[in-house]
Amino acid sequence: MRRIRLIDTTIRDGNQSLWATRMTTAEALPPLEDMDNAGFLHLDVHSALHVDVCVRFLHEDPFERVRLMASRVKHTPLRMGFRSGNITGFSTRLPDDFVDLWVRTWRRCGIEVFWCHDGLIDTDNIGRNISIVKRHGGFGVAPLTFTDSPVHDDEMYARKTREVIERYHPDTVMIKDSAGLLTVDRVRTLVPAILEAAGDVPVEIHSHCVTGLGPLVCLEAVKLGVDRVHTAIAPLADGPSHPSAAQMIRNLRTLGHAVDVDDRRIADVSNYFTAIAKRTGRPVGAPAQYDVFHYKHQVPGGMLANFEVQLRQAGMLDKLDAVLDEISRVRVELGWVLMVTPFSQVVGVQAMLNVVTGERYKVVPDEVKRYALGHYGAPPAPIDPDVLDKVIANGSKAIPETVSEPEPVVSKLRAAYPNATDEELILRHLFEPKLVESVGPALPRGAPEITIRHPLVYLLEELKRRPPLTRLRISKGDRTVDLMQ
Repeated sequence: MRRIRLIDTTIRDGNQSLWATRMTTAEALPPLEDMDNAGFLHLDVHSALHVDVCVRFLHEDPFERVRLMASRVKHTPLRMGFRSGNITGFSTRLPDDFVDLWVRTWRRCGIEVFWCHDGLIDTDNIGRNISIVKRHGGFGVAPLTFTDSPVHDDEMYARKTREVIERYHPDTVMIKDSAGLLTVDRVRTLVPAILEAAGDVPVEIHSHCVTGLGPLVCLEAVKLGVDRVHTAIAPLADGPSHPSAAQMIRNLRTLGHAVDVDDRRIADVSNYFTAIAKRTGRPVGAPAQYDVFHYKHQVPGGMLANFEVQLRQAGMLDKLDAVLDEISRVRVELGWVLMVTPFSQVVGVQAMLNVVTGERYKVVPDEVKRYALGHYGAPPAPIDPDVLDKVIANGSKAIPETVSEPEPVVSKLRAAYPNATDEELILRHLFEPKLVESVGPALPRGAPEITIRHPLVYLLEELKRRPPLTRLRISKGDRTVDLMQ
């Protein structure tokens, strides 16, 4: 019997995958005590994307959000992620002094564990951030993002595992299947290769349920030796999210493994988020149908929905399949790009422009040219020479063709905003002034905490506020109760 640890992704990735990252701080706080005491290894609660949504759409202070979470979580390390060095935007890599400020500030807020994602699996990009995390006493996770292509074979993933461990010493390695592309057959060769390369460093499995295979993939990884599994609590599980924690626990125990998680607390948290979903009209996760076409275009679910909206608004919804086919072609031409943020957007926008304009690479976004010239890191494979020529010729002339180290910015920020806190400096560097000024408290002063109780309790409280009644009839289905004074 082996002990399997679960890493909860409900508030971070479940929210991102199913609720477009729109869970408010007020909605996230009430179940945290149960989640803290449920027995999870980590609680993944925040990311650079969540910072962006807090500022841009929710107008909530993202730092206060985490401090409020940390004040309620006493036993389980809080975890967050950020991608490479550009953190929230599509710009080129930010300087190390800004990443240092970023990590140091989140450590003060209460984050202990950081996963440092790089869409190109550039081990130097990952490792640079891991080094900064460990400098500030944090726990560093090195994600190896999975994709299906001729160049992303088991040997490559094993080599990347060895490189990042030998050079940068992460605390764990994560197999990050964010697009839900892993199959059981591939796991049977990939996981042993990574485990052998990792040696004594623990390995986590993180797989979305986009094609319905996520639970099977995770269980197979456990059979092969992985002992850390990412799950989410329903209704923020399944679909484009992670496997259901409750079902994963049952399956692991059935297979003879020990999972020290409190089932009752999981059920209470599930009931809470189910009530929030009903109250707000948000979707709930459900098992996905297997989709072979997903393995061809590999477009993440949220991005696919955005394409549909944009094409419908332009009266070109009939072009959707053509755009998806073009994505498959552009991805290969640009060196087998991984379809994860920000590169899924880079490929997707170029493909859409190719279809809409009717001429391939006639219009080239700045991000595509930056990628092609290596400003984000080394492409996974050589770019098609003819395509590279078109990208360079038709892209912005302002983008330098040689890559240089970014200049330090923190001292300039302190000079420009001498009275600003570190948190404000970060926001001012990442967002335009109007958005920074729009940020309010994560939890408005005096706002009542959200509580979820039985509907009958709400009914009785409402009745108490009304004038006295002489008769009340409550009906549900074929049952009726008459209450009379």
